[in-house]
Amino acid sequence: MSLAEFALIDRIRARTRARADVVLGIGDDAALLQPRGNEQLVVTADTLNSGVHFPAETPAFEIGWKTLAVNLSDLASMGARPAWCTLAMSLPSTEPAWIDAFADGFFALADEHDIVLVGGDTTRGPLSLSVTAMGQVSAGHALRRDAARVGDDIWVSGTLGDAAGALRLWQQGRLDVAVVADDPDLEALRQRLLCPMPRVKLGQRLRAYAHAAVDISDGLLADLGHIAARSEVAARLEVDTLPMSSALRNALGRDDARDCALRGGDDYELCFTAAADQRDALHALAEALSLPLTRIGRITTGQGVHGDDLPNADGYEHFVLQ
Repeated sequence: MSLAEFALIDRIRARTRARADVVLGIGDDAALLQPRGNEQLVVTADTLNSGVHFPAETPAFEIGWKTLAVNLSDLASMGARPAWCTLAMSLPSTEPAWIDAFADGFFALADEHDIVLVGGDTTRGPLSLSVTAMGQVSAGHALRRDAARVGDDIWVSGTLGDAAGALRLWQQGRLDVAVVADDPDLEALRQRLLCPMPRVKLGQRLRAYAHAAVDISDGLLADLGHIAARSEVAARLEVDTLPMSSALRNALGRDDARDCALRGGDDYELCFTAAADQRDALHALAEALSLPLTRIGRITTGQGVHGDDLPNADGYEHFVLQ
């Protein structure tokens, strides 16, 4: 049994909750929202297409989670507090079980980060999900790509390359993304690919320490290159310091793991720059958040991203199927 359009909307609306800053939510032609005073609105949008941004066999829960996660990661990189989002869904069918599982993933992450679904659209077509997410940040305090300074340290959160490693294993037929893997290393990588953790709390705390920031969606080399270009500086990487998980190294070996860490996307960790005198504060922040923060280089004069034996800084091609 498939759901009719309005039954589908009602099913999703039943999962949302009332909040004072949502004057009018799902059910009208547009939402009415009440931003906080003296705060700027931070707006981002991403679309995920089946077979391009995730394998077609990906379970519905994980699709729902990732659909929102990639947008929350953009808000995190700006230091914003998530507030509202819209969801546009193109669906080949409207099976209730799939819709409910998708909603389970989407709203599990939404509730964790206190973001409210306030509207959207539904249509029939190839599976495609689009979210517009909105956050707020005190006026003049957003983190940006264009604020790195010569002498800054370059930092990253978490570990790099896990999602790209899982993708590589899937393409080689060594990982089934649709089921839990028996091997704990493979399962760890599968989870990093399908259910990335947007670093929302970190982004908000970094407003006190960081100069520039970006989320790693297209790969470290490409995304750090955006900071270098927008800030009109150069980035010098210390490649041997890149944080990589034991799961990635065990599954792929050192060289392939390092390639994934440098060029692989979909990790949704944060890369940021901060003055050298903030090192102790950032180590304390890492401990407070139970999230590793690793210094991987420095900002210098010049342009581009540099380091020993670096590959070309081409961007990540999200699940492009050859």
